[in-house]
Amino acid sequence: MIRRAGKNDWDEVMDIWLNANIEAHSFIDEDYWRGNFDSVREIIPKAEVFVSENNGQVNGFIGLSDDYIEGIFVKSSERSKGIGTELLCAAKDEKDVLSLSVYKKNTKAVLFYQKADFEITEQRTDENTLEEEYTMAWHR
Repeated sequence: MIRRAGKNDWDEVMDIWLNANIEAHSFIDEDYWRGNFDSVREIIPKAEVFVSENNGQVNGFIGLSDDYIEGIFVKSSERSKGIGTELLCAAKDEKDVLSLSVYKKNTKAVLFYQKADFEITEQRTDENTLEEEYTMAWHR
C-alpha cells in the first residue's frame, strides 16, 4: 500500500535512507551519508513523502520537493519486487512533470528511470562528492 508518510514513519524512513544510500553508492565513502543523516532527518518532514507499507512495515519511500524527486529508497530485502515502480507511479499520478539527479555510476538507478520514460537532460559534477551525475526529466 502506498500512502503519505506521517510522523511515526520517520525512524523507518531514515533507516532505509541511510542503508540504501550506503548500498547504492559504494563509490562514495559511507561517512558522507552518515555525516548528512541529521540534516536530512531535519528537512525530510518538510518534503512530500510517500511510503510503501506492508503489514505495518515501511519497505520504501519516495521524497518530493515540488516536481523534484529527492530520491526513491527501498529496503534491500524488498528490492526488485516493484516497490520503486509503485512509488514512482504514485508521484507520476500527482505531478505532470518530474525531475531528479542520479549519480552516473548508479547504473541500476539510471536504467530504472530510463525504463520509466525519464530522459537525461544534463550531466554535471556534484560539488559535494565530486562524482558525475545526471539530471533526468519526465513529463506526462
